[in-house]
Amino acid sequence: MDHAPSSTPALQVGTGRLTWQGGEPVEAPVDERDAQGYADLRTYATIGDGRTIGLVARDGRIDWLPLPDLHSAVAFGALLDADNGGHVALCPDEEFTASRRYVEGTNVLETTFRTASGVVRVTDSLNTGVAGRLPWAELARRVDGVEGSVAMTGRIVPGTCLNTAAPWMHETVHGQVLRLDGLTLAPRTLADDGVEVGDRDVVVRYTTAPGSRHLLGLVATEDEALFLPAPADIDEGVDRTVANWQRWTGTFSWDGPWAPAVERSALVLKQLIYAPTGALAAAATPSLPESADGGKNWDYRYAWIRDMAYSLTALFRFGVREETHSAMSWLLRTMQRFVDEPQVFYTLSGGLPDTEPRHLDVPGWRGIGPVVDGNAASDQLQLGVFGDVFSIVKLYVDHGNVLDDATGRQLAVIADRACDLWRSRDSGMWELHDLQHYTTSKLGCWHALQQAADLADVGQVPGSADRWRSEAALIRTWVDENAWSDERGAYLWYPGSDRLDASILLHAISGFDRGERMSSTLDALRRELGHGPHLYRYSGAAEEEGLFVACSYWMVSALQLVGRGEEARALMEELMSAPNDVGLLAEMVDAGTGAFLGNLPQGLSHLALLNAAITVTTGDR
Repeated sequence: MDHAPSSTPALQVGTGRLTWQGGEPVEAPVDERDAQGYADLRTYATIGDGRTIGLVARDGRIDWLPLPDLHSAVAFGALLDADNGGHVALCPDEEFTASRRYVEGTNVLETTFRTASGVVRVTDSLNTGVAGRLPWAELARRVDGVEGSVAMTGRIVPGTCLNTAAPWMHETVHGQVLRLDGLTLAPRTLADDGVEVGDRDVVVRYTTAPGSRHLLGLVATEDEALFLPAPADIDEGVDRTVANWQRWTGTFSWDGPWAPAVERSALVLKQLIYAPTGALAAAATPSLPESADGGKNWDYRYAWIRDMAYSLTALFRFGVREETHSAMSWLLRTMQRFVDEPQVFYTLSGGLPDTEPRHLDVPGWRGIGPVVDGNAASDQLQLGVFGDVFSIVKLYVDHGNVLDDATGRQLAVIADRACDLWRSRDSGMWELHDLQHYTTSKLGCWHALQQAADLADVGQVPGSADRWRSEAALIRTWVDENAWSDERGAYLWYPGSDRLDASILLHAISGFDRGERMSSTLDALRRELGHGPHLYRYSGAAEEEGLFVACSYWMVSALQLVGRGEEARALMEELMSAPNDVGLLAEMVDAGTGAFLGNLPQGLSHLALLNAAITVTTGDR
């Protein structure tokens, strides 16, 4: 089909899978929490303000909200600790059904609750200011009466920062505030809202009527004074935030197929951009399991160079200017501050992450631990990062921009390092402990050196273009002689193995091979790693994790680029069932149930969707 689904998603009810569908929202009972109090990951929507992201479950409870930044103290972390993690709840007191959608062109969420006595609409926003992000965090939960009369209860229950701190109520001249690990938090409600203040929580009771307006607000700062806006100003901030998001959405246009999914993915990507620096967070959460058996629980609140390369590819193709320059400048400045060899990822503020993650004594989502603060992959050798760096820079220059002298000199050093290191074993794209001569790692260096030579040709990078091209040719020969298997009809994961690796799809995209060998490899990947429209990352992954969503969209792009456009479009249509009811994607999905696995929202999944849609639509080769 060439047409896009309707712009209003609906809920597919009764299968346990809430998926992106066309049509009006379907009212459904809300019973997705298990006996321990954990919600299904597919039931979450996100709100964000350029500094942090909150996860809102379909039953109206915010179970994840670090404040004031994504990497700050987790004041509300019931996502990983249902008992002590903390939450902000808001829902009817009686049994209800719920449907939801985003305000058009925004990351402001509307949830409509329907009860036997009436209908009420809750609008959730992390408010932004007149000139962009606010200097404090401001959560607004607007309650509008639609029909009848509905009794509602809101609860602000700070947690223990994943068992590292204790909240307490503090009396001030302007009323009570909550203190927690350097945070100061204050509830804000309209005059006619009934507020009950406990020792460590705040309860607000409402009764709606047609046309009534109530508010559950919260403002927060960390290690600084707290500004207390008037509740009416917080309510007005919802409308301002809607206008701000719609103004941003208006800076790019998409008149191709899959428009709702494309726009939602762009808005998710914007949420993940950490506005103070321009860095892109890989995901909003840590430690959501990639398997029901646990063990693969990582912290993704960092900026991966790989993800930034793919995000800039999409944003440049949309014509977005500020975010692309900001991300580019942040990355180059950060690399210059440290070593000449680029790191795999950095902190959102531009520092080096700790190499030893901290394990926290909390159960994790549905008791599937461990819960980890930090990511041990920071000190790995991953040769693919060389290709990611030069992919970003080449794209930046190709779009009419100019590098400064210091950046050019540093890139020349990085290219020379790729020449020296490409023969080394590394951890590969998938950050494994098993060091091998991974095929796609070599191809990352090949891509880096090709791009570096092109940049030298146009006077942006000083150095020996001849050397870089010569070394790239050696890499191509190595791959042709060592990584191709006539027996498998595919590029192998690494020489000496008969296993396959889905990251080879990225090198149809990079342009290494768009011919018969790559086309044959795509067929082999779908036979061995495929499950429905999705793929596992590599041979044997089915035994230890879910299906990796980004790989599915990489397959779409690769099919298009090897000349199999009809198959690419058909696969893209099938993948429209992958997002949840509001268009969000996690890192993985369970092969049997379609349940989300891994951290969410996952930037790489949405980036892959965006680039696949553009590639198929433009036929970009």
